Amino acid sequence: MPTRTLACVACAIMLVVSAAAVQAQDVTLSHQGLTLNANLELAAGKKPSDGVILITHGALGHRRMEIVTSLQKLFKERGYSTLAINLSLGLNNRHGMYDCKVPHRHRYTDAADEIGVWVDWLKKQGVTRVAVLGHSRGGAQTAVYAVERDSALVKAVVLLAPAIGENTDAATYQQRFRQPLAPLLEKAQQLVKGGKGETVIEHIGLLTCNDTSATADSFVSYYGPDPRLDTPHLLPKIRQPVLVVVASKDNVVVGLGKKVAPLADGKRVRMIVIDGANHLFHGFAIEDAVDAAVTFLKAAGY
Repeated sequence: MPTRTLACVACAIMLVVSAAAVQAQDVTLSHQGLTLNANLELAAGKKPSDGVILITHGALGHRRMEIVTSLQKLFKERGYSTLAINLSLGLNNRHGMYDCKVPHRHRYTDAADEIGVWVDWLKKQGVTRVAVLGHSRGGAQTAVYAVERDSALVKAVVLLAPAIGENTDAATYQQRFRQPLAPLLEKAQQLVKGGKGETVIEHIGLLTCNDTSATADSFVSYYGPDPRLDTPHLLPKIRQPVLVVVASKDNVVVGLGKKVAPLADGKRVRMIVIDGANHLFHGFAIEDAVDAAVTFLKAAGY
């Protein structure tokens, strides 16, 4: 191949790479003394003002998890821009999975606050419409945001396999961590009641961490008798159209479909079951989930 032709090919490749880079952007902002980070993916030919789907990862995860990167890629292919956020979980500029050796000081509802901060940031970028989407624990926290920290910018809510109350009840805790929840929760509640919520409790289980430590405040927020831990409890209170995506072979959020079905009126609350999908929507299941979300968003006028 002539040198001139090679040079042209190299230039074309550089232009394609540059165009892709322009469409993807790591962004940060400050919140309560912490740096929060996220990844903004703009669909081809789209500006932030055309609308953005804000994606929240599950439990102690992060914005580079396979399910999140797949969501961003697939939505982008379908013409939708996304912002995948990293919940700080009380840590500055956090990246990657939460290290279980680090004491947990974050609280369940902190996520709703941070989702709100990012929605405000999008507004400052000229965004006039937002859809909020969350997976697993992040789905439940997205529902809390929609109920308690709502914004006029938010036009639709999509919840992928959102957590339910049974995920943090006594039976599940015993099965997951091989120790009873009641004495630990009572100890933590007494500390909180006595104004010692920042006291760290050692050698406990929390979310996906087996042998970890957490403040009493943190532990009570995830395992206390709070109805907000149960996504179906929140659904009737969400004013926007909401889609709950159920994985038929979910072995993490078990029984979600049965709890949501009586609430799904097909109008404000909709539910779809992705046949064969596991909790992380591996394989073609994630494409089916995104297609269902796109159909829903269009029907919701997003």
